[in-house]
This record gives sequence, structure tokens and C-alpha cells, in this order.
Amino acid sequence: MMLDIIGDIHGCFHEFESLTKKLGYSWDTGVPVHPKGRQLAFIGDLTDRGPDSLTVIDVVYTLVCTLDQAHYVPGNHCNKLYRFFLGNKVQITHGLETTVAEYDALPKTDQNKMKNKFMELYEKAPLYKILDEGKLVLAHAGIKESLIGKQGGKVKTFVLYGDITGETHENGRPVRRDWAKDYKGDAVIVYGHTPLKEVRHINKTYNIDTGAVFGNKLSCLRYPEMEIVDVESSLPFDEERFRS
Repeated sequence: MMLDIIGDIHGCFHEFESLTKKLGYSWDTGVPVHPKGRQLAFIGDLTDRGPDSLTVIDVVYTLVCTLDQAHYVPGNHCNKLYRFFLGNKVQITHGLETTVAEYDALPKTDQNKMKNKFMELYEKAPLYKILDEGKLVLAHAGIKESLIGKQGGKVKTFVLYGDITGETHENGRPVRRDWAKDYKGDAVIVYGHTPLKEVRHINKTYNIDTGAVFGNKLSCLRYPEMEIVDVESSLPFDEERFRS
């Protein structure tokens, strides 16, 4: 299994395209295809905050649902967009407003197509994905060893939001336990959700969200090589968005 696992894209299509080209993918067919059969994997948060969320959805949908040539697990922003499309009452804030603005600007027929594509992508996706005979796990905000192989509300909350305590910091962000620091499992866990300036590797876990939408870079972990490849972001840098 040869994968290129990409961190939270958040509508940064330009960076996504640049990264895949740097990884050797060709866009001749309109989507990234690798000449040696490598596949892409996405760890959620495809949309929100960045300028081209719908283009990212379109490409990932084609790769995952039409061609069956990529892997995808949802993030918390994916979950919120899905609930928006269901007609649930959600706050159109924290980045969702950018995706909704793109969506509202589409003709009605194109709106329906985009909505159906995303809902199919989301509904077919597992909460987290176990690959390579259990050696690799993809989960948006990570997963504790004791939860691997399990389903349910507790698992869903963990993989979408991390190991939250229910408390919040002064800036409103949720307080999260550092589950990766205590991870002792054999499987490699690749996740994102919490933006860092550099990929964090600890105890067979890799946080590959390096804050492309906040002006840092979009990162990829190549598997099984465990090599990091990244591209610089074209967006303004926002220091306050990064955790130490």
C-alpha cells in the first residue's frame, strides 16, 4: 500500500494542487492520478475558511466515490457542512460561512449536484479508517488505542473533536487532552485537526495539519516511507491560530 496522506485542506485548492504535483501526480484527467499507482488519503476538513472549498469537494468526491482511487475520513467541519445540507440548524460561523457563500453563488441545479456529491462522500465515509492490515489508522482528530475497532457516540466525538474535556480556554477553544503523548499502540495514527507549524511525530502518531488555511503550509505524510512533503501556503499567516 502506497499512500500520500494529506492534512486539513480547508478549501486551499491551490495548495492542494501544488502539493499533489510536487508528489508526482498528474492532473491531465482533471483529478490527481499518480503514474506509479500511489493513492491519496484525506483526513477530513476539506472545506471552510479557504477560497475554493467546492472545488476541493468536487475533486475528492471524484477520486473517492467515482474512481475509488482515494481514501477519506470526515472532520468536524465536514460534519457541520453535512448537517447544514441536511437542513439542521447550525451556526454559519467558524469558516462555514465561506463554504455557504460559495454554495449560494451557484445556480440552483449546480447547488443540488454539489450538495448530493458531498452528502454521498460523507455518508459513505467511515468515522475512521483502518488500513494496511491494521498497521495504519486515519482519524481526523486522532483516536486512542482503546477505541480502535469500536463505533458509537464516544468514538465519533473523539475522532471529530479530539480528547476534549468539556471545558474551554479563555479564547473559546475547547480544552483537549494530549492523547498522542500517552499512545502506546502498534498502529501508526495519522490525524490533523489541531494546526501546528510543523508535523508532530510522537509515539507512532503524526499530526499533519500544518495550517495551510492560516498561512503556513499544506503537508503530506507518504506511507510507508514516512516522509513529509509540504508546500507553502499562499494565504496570510495568522500566528494566533497555531498551538505550541
